[in-house]
Order: sequence, then C-alpha cells, then structure tokens
Amino acid sequence: MGIRTSVMNFLGFKVGNPRPMPRRAYSGALVSRLTNDWMATQASADAEIRNSLRRLRDRSRELVRNNPYARQAKRTTQINVIGTGIKLQSQVLQLRGNRRDNRINNEIEAKWSRWTQASHCDCAGRSSFHDFEWLAVGAMCEAGEALFRIVKRPFGDSKVPLALQMLESDLLDEAYQGDTLNKNNEWRNGVEVDQWGRPVRYAILMRHPGDSLFVGSPKPNQKHIFIPAADLIHLFMPERPGQNRGVPWFHSVMTDVHQLQGYEEAAVIRARAGASIMGFITNNDGELHADDVEGGQRISEFEPGTFKYLNNGESITVPDIDSPDQQFDMFVKNKVRRFASGFGCSYETLSRDFSDTNYSSSRLSLLEDREHWRVVQKYLIDNFHMRVYREWLNLAALSGELNLPDFETRSDRYDNPRWMPRGWSWVDPLKEVKAYREAEQAGYMTKAQIIAYSGGDYDDNVSELAREQQLAADAGIKLDKDLDLTDEDMQLSLLESEEPTPTRRKRSKK
Repeated sequence: MGIRTSVMNFLGFKVGNPRPMPRRAYSGALVSRLTNDWMATQASADAEIRNSLRRLRDRSRELVRNNPYARQAKRTTQINVIGTGIKLQSQVLQLRGNRRDNRINNEIEAKWSRWTQASHCDCAGRSSFHDFEWLAVGAMCEAGEALFRIVKRPFGDSKVPLALQMLESDLLDEAYQGDTLNKNNEWRNGVEVDQWGRPVRYAILMRHPGDSLFVGSPKPNQKHIFIPAADLIHLFMPERPGQNRGVPWFHSVMTDVHQLQGYEEAAVIRARAGASIMGFITNNDGELHADDVEGGQRISEFEPGTFKYLNNGESITVPDIDSPDQQFDMFVKNKVRRFASGFGCSYETLSRDFSDTNYSSSRLSLLEDREHWRVVQKYLIDNFHMRVYREWLNLAALSGELNLPDFETRSDRYDNPRWMPRGWSWVDPLKEVKAYREAEQAGYMTKAQIIAYSGGDYDDNVSELAREQQLAADAGIKLDKDLDLTDEDMQLSLLESEEPTPTRRKRSKK
C-alpha cells in the first residue's frame, strides 16, 4: 500500500474498492436464481394477444364443454347479468312541462317490443333480442368478445329495415395484414384502425375456420369480406389501452382448472381401483391351479358373502389402495377458490358450496358478486343496447313505424331511454325494507331507485297499484290495510311488527 493510498484511507476515502452495484428499488424487479424462470416481456396489448388468442379461445371452449366449474361460471354470469332480459323504459318528456309523454312512450315501448321478436331482429329468424343478450354475455365470457353485424333491411313482416347477425369471433381474422384505406391506418389483429386508434373496418372470414366438415355450394374466390365499423358491434371489455381484441375471461385460471380436472380424474380412478381389486394371491412354486388361466395369470372372481379356499402354499395380499385421502377436499377447495378469484366471482357462487359460510360472510360475497355483475350490465347497456336502440329509433321513425312528426328536428328528445337490468331479491327482506325506507325518508334514495335495485319498474308498480285499488274498490273490498295508512301509521305498524324485547314487555305491563 502506497503513501498516497494510506493518506486517502486515513481521511475516509476508500481508494481502489469496487463501487457497489445499485440495487433495484422494487423487489418485484429483482433478478436472482429464484426469479430466473419468471418470464416477462415488454409487449403491447395487441402483441400479447396476437399469438395466443386462438389457443386461448379453443381451450376456453373446451373447458366450458367438459369442466363443471367453467360451465357454472359461464352460466352464472349469463343468469346474473341478463336473467330474463334488460328492459326498455322510454322517458320522452312533453314539450311543455317536465312530465312524461305517456302516449309516445307507450308507442315506442310497444314497437320496440315487437321488433325484438326473433322473426324481426335476427337475420336468421332464430334468436330474439333477449337471446342475443344471453349469447353476447356468454361469448364475452367464453371467447372474450362478441360480434354483431348490423343489416339495414327488413326481415319477416317487420316494417323497420334493421336486423342483427351474430358472428363468432373466430371469423374476425387476427392474422390479416392487407391494404388499408388510408396510409395512416394499420391492421391490428383483424381490425383496421386510424391514426387515433378508432376502428375503421373489420376483416371477416367468408367461412368459419373450423367449419370444414360442411360443404355447400361453391363460394366466390374471396377469403374475406370487409365490414365498416359503423355496421358492426364489437363487444369486449378491454384491460389495457390500445387493446383491439378481447380475451376469454378464463385466461388466468385455465392452467389451474385443467390441473384440477386431471387431479380429480386420477383420484376417482384410484378410488375405483381400490374398490375393484380385492387382493392378490401368491404362491411359491410358480404353478397356477384351478380357476381360469388367461395369459399366464389366474383370474378369481369374488361375489359378496363368499369364502375362497386357497391351495397349499398360497397366501393373500390385500393392496393398500385407499379412497381419496383427507387432503382431497382441501386441495379441491383451494383450486376452486383460485379459479373463482381469477374469474371474478365468489367461491360460493361458483361451487354452490355454502358449508363453510355463515350469514355475514355469504352476504358479503353475494353483495360483491352483484357489484361485478352491475359493471358488466353497465358495459352491455352502453355498448350494445344503446347502439342498437339508436339504430332502431332512427330507422323506425324514417320508415313510419313510429309516428314522431318532429323527429328530424328534435331527435334528441326521443333518444332518452332508461334500461332496466335484472335485479336481485333481498338477502334479509325485513332488515333491508326498513333500511331502504329510512334511506328514502332521509332523501338518500328515491322509490324508483329502490324498486330498480331489485329489478322492478316504479311506473309499472304505480300503474299496477292503481289498477288493484280500482278493482278492489269496484268489488267493495279492501286488499291491504296499509294502502290507506299515513306515514306515522306505517312507522307505528313497522315498530309493532318487530319482536319486542324483554325490556319492552316489562314497560308495557307498567
């Protein structure tokens, strides 16, 4: 060590020591022997989807066909998002005042209901609009996306020149890389987008890539048709900016549920083997005696309640093949919980197993599931129902199906629908009715909001109550005493309906 180095070290300067390597600020970015197998790429949403979409879609459909958990996940999504359908409530206001125009609203709702029949709204004449709702949610869940072509011509005896054709997402060719309409446009997974990322048109295959078993009449030598974005509804819930295709909702849990299916199958085979094989008979001389001999092996058949005599020198070895052990249920539940979490619903909803839950935990799971379903309902209303309704409203008015004389000058007046998705029944009716009533009295909610929460329509309720009251009055009977009660009487009635506590009983005796 030289004099200069000694002086520098004495003064606190470390000369010649290697500079320490900077550590990463985030442990998730640490590269070590424990993370060497962690493969992560820097790719755009479309680049990640491009090479995986077809296989993800095929595997997702296979799971829905053959796996009960995947089948239940798709089914419960359709039931909770759509149920009996998302209903239209027209809310056109009168030109003077802030009251609804019942004549126009009733006409719009009646004509809309007529058009949503299968013979009018479906090019093939098979699916009603409710069927399309059901299929759209199922396709988004199973394939990641749903496609509807808007065909502007009448079908059946409809007067409105409008119908829908549902297309499977396989027909949208993600591999297409042809000419664009503009030099600034580009093809991204079968969707031509402009410089701002807006879809311009879609490359649709003439035939389904998996439909080679069926041969029809010769088709023109053309592989694709190109549908403008104005004539196609592309439904998918994006997870990243710039994403142009949807992926199956099972994508993060496919491996887990596939391994679970194999584990359950192996456990069943093991249990069947343990129940079928009674034991092995061994001897020391190597000769086979009596019974049937097949392929050098002696086969003995046993029936319930029989005793078997063995030859000299033979003994029985009973195999130790148990039925699925105690870890089986725990392992299956853990895998199903992972599947439910990745898919987006609770374990109880997916498995229909409520054995480990109490009222509070099951109610919490149920309410969280409902918030998830509401998100999907909102997306569907904004991107499917409103799009179809506006197309129908314009064409119905122009074709004369709707009698709206001022539609051309005041079209916004009629474009004010309210969509009523399905609701859910109360978990604890007595407690929730009281809570909603207090919320209404405090001004936090309205009657219409409370009724809509359970899937009802306030206008329909009022009309039905008026009809019932009039019918009862005409018959000279009273169906419900609460119809004539004041708010104070109603509150007193609710208090009296509660089960009194012991303290209240003592005070009432005094």
